Amino acid sequence: MNKIIPPYLLRLLTKNFLIWKIKTKEKKIFLTFDDGPTPDVTDKILDILESYEVKAVFFCTGNNSERFPELFSKIKNAGHQTCNHTYSHLDGWKSGAKDYVSDVERAKSIINSSLFRPPHGRITPGQIFKLRKEYYIVMWSLLAGDFYENASKERCLNNVLKHTKRGSIVVFHDSEKSADKCLYALPRFLEHFLERGFKFELLRGVQ
Repeated sequence: MNKIIPPYLLRLLTKNFLIWKIKTKEKKIFLTFDDGPTPDVTDKILDILESYEVKAVFFCTGNNSERFPELFSKIKNAGHQTCNHTYSHLDGWKSGAKDYVSDVERAKSIINSSLFRPPHGRITPGQIFKLRKEYYIVMWSLLAGDFYENASKERCLNNVLKHTKRGSIVVFHDSEKSADKCLYALPRFLEHFLERGFKFELLRGVQ
């Protein structure tokens, strides 16, 4: 079974170092996208968000932001939030702390944000110790699961409809392999929660 919700014990043990959800009594959701910007995918996501008048948080890789500067600027100019997702989409479990931090800093020269999300959610205690001095490390409440090859687009939609709550940090992916599932689930997800009085907010409060 594909994991879409982080284990409770992990969240409990790391709650002082990692951000898993936003405490709020209001009907607020924090919609995020990982791995872009990606031509022909991020553009379509931006169109969907605009049609629903929703703002979102894009955790971009420095490499993609550098390769597609016009698309990166388009995200920012539309009023969305751009945050650091490393330069090279490094796996923290396979990288030394020094190299990992260096890659994050390289991305910072392109993506000026104090918010950082580790690719795959993989980060070591040593990397956390070094990065938390300068960054808020943002994880998630749930994943849509759009990057899982064996997940259907209907399953991804059900994931976010079933598990999203007040204060949830929800992750979709603006990548090629996730495109079909993301573009199917996203508008239905937005419509469902907007009809129920929820608002989609940026992560301004933690910066």
